[in-house]
Amino acid sequence: MSPSPLSEMIKLPKEILHVLLILIIAWIALMISRRLIRMLRNYMNSRSETAEDKRRIETLARVFRYIDTLVISLVAGMLALSELGLSIAPILGAAGVVGLAVGFGAQSLIKDYFNGFFILLENQIRQGDAVEICGKVGDVEDITLRYVCLRDVEGNVHYVPNGQITTVTNKSRDYAYALIDVGVAYREDLDHVYGVIREVGAALRLDEAIGVKILADIQVQGVQDLADSAVIIRCRFKTVALEQWNVRRAFLGKLKQAFDRAGIEIPYPHMTVYAGQDKHGEAAPFRLLNQSRDAV
Repeated sequence: MSPSPLSEMIKLPKEILHVLLILIIAWIALMISRRLIRMLRNYMNSRSETAEDKRRIETLARVFRYIDTLVISLVAGMLALSELGLSIAPILGAAGVVGLAVGFGAQSLIKDYFNGFFILLENQIRQGDAVEICGKVGDVEDITLRYVCLRDVEGNVHYVPNGQITTVTNKSRDYAYALIDVGVAYREDLDHVYGVIREVGAALRLDEAIGVKILADIQVQGVQDLADSAVIIRCRFKTVALEQWNVRRAFLGKLKQAFDRAGIEIPYPHMTVYAGQDKHGEAAPFRLLNQSRDAV
């Protein structure tokens, strides 16, 4: 016996009610899961000892929220379709065929997700790190399974797909070195110069603002190069991660003042004009010609 139209009208509101109930349960599950992730993040942050651990926890928390939202939405959508009388099996089968076809045409997208997963799994990049990726240098503002968002020193934002990342240069892992090349004149006594550099480095470690960012005494590595007009001396500081540039700026400023007090010349490119000599070793007189409006 076929069902009457009245029974069909009564059945439809029940299906809609079930769909609404599924959506409400999915929303509640989403709120609970996000709250649990937030509680876990706060708990792990309270037990972390370094800023690097906190950046890693924050990065993983963002990824977990993304995966959590995706999984709950997919499950709720399939259950809602099932309550509306739509068979899920054909949809899943069609999705598999379509996914296979799309997979061949969107290999770069799949590569982005695979690379992003392993980047997060191996802890190569974290939110807040200063990195160099694909020729772009900046701070990591956001990292997902799809891309890495960088902001450079000029404020420009770069979105780098994870599939294009082959090499990651992380400038904020554990510690850093402030590498400094100092040029002095050839006539200067190197031992004296080394002493002044070490004195400035020791004074910088006692500075209240900069000293806490320096992890070890300055290392004077010696002569790096004999340039055209200067002797290049290389030295470095071991610093807290992301503070190497601030330490370098502070050191160069104090070193310039110390060199001025000690009379140490910081050379600049210059040119010596040679007028030439005749066979008897006599040079021609050097004359400066000044052409004026009245010159013929």
